[in-house]
Amino acid sequence: MNKTALIGKTHDELKELFAELGMPAFTAKQITEWVYKKRVFSIDQMTNISVKNRTKLNQSFEVGRLLPVQFQESVDGTKKYLFKTTDGQFIESVYIPEDDRNTLCVSSQIGCKMNCKFCMTGKMGFVAQLSATEILNQIMSIDEAYQLTNIVFMGMGEPLDNLLPMLKVLEILTADYGYAWSPRRITVSTIGLIPGLKILLEKSDCHLAISLHSPFTEERLGLMPIEKAYPLTDVLKEIRKHDFSKQRRVSFEYIMFDGLNDSMRHAVELVKMLKGISSRVNLIRFHQIPDVDLKTSKPEKMLFFRDYLTSNGITTTIRKSRGEDILAACGMLSTNEKNKEKTV
Repeated sequence: MNKTALIGKTHDELKELFAELGMPAFTAKQITEWVYKKRVFSIDQMTNISVKNRTKLNQSFEVGRLLPVQFQESVDGTKKYLFKTTDGQFIESVYIPEDDRNTLCVSSQIGCKMNCKFCMTGKMGFVAQLSATEILNQIMSIDEAYQLTNIVFMGMGEPLDNLLPMLKVLEILTADYGYAWSPRRITVSTIGLIPGLKILLEKSDCHLAISLHSPFTEERLGLMPIEKAYPLTDVLKEIRKHDFSKQRRVSFEYIMFDGLNDSMRHAVELVKMLKGISSRVNLIRFHQIPDVDLKTSKPEKMLFFRDYLTSNGITTTIRKSRGEDILAACGMLSTNEKNKEKTV
């Protein structure tokens, strides 16, 4: 019998489940303490719950912790973790240590429907949604789990295409019964699924990152098919309805492609497009992926682009490339582990 995982359940969900089992209401608080604060692996470790109730819980529930099956470490200290899901699929997440922070880049789907030209995950196609259990498990089960200072949902998949599990994860990460993290330590990235974006902005105070990559419609459409359904101009209209001038931040991700989106014309249009939005732009070097005829911009072009945007009032940084030697850099997450298993 498949058991229900406790990881990924909110406090309210647990209260409802345990009420059905005839357990006291405070059992939910005990369980969240063991699962999210103490991060146990089994129900039998929950020593302040009676043996009778532990036996009852073990019949239908499990904690849901799954350790990564392997990892790779880059020369720069970045670590890419491979997790096997309960249905035998694989996902990757990336730990990025820096001087002042330790960030985990988390996956939200197996594969992706969006098929962005520059992204390895998109080349996989869509395989499955991750449950809240599988998303949270990445955060809880890496070696550096207790050292994390920041979470970015920029791994495999489009987070807002898996909205309900994502909202549960964000609640658990920020709720007192869960991780009790400030939402300012969490960034959700999206290519601009407007229905999900509206809900996220209403229900969460986490930082937001928008994949932009070109200010011109036809160019962006050539890179990102989503431009047809949800044009960037409409995404920006939604962004302008919210206040990002205080603690909450919106950033725009801009991968720079040689000869495609790195000209003065692009810089000028980007300044016009983002005028009046309190934001920052992250310029990202493109990392070559198979069968894609794009190349990264030259360093001097990236420096010029950064300086032009900054001089026109848009805070702009060139993101440091991490983990490229282990295929852990931006846009490179993918996995062929399932195919490997078939050939063994």
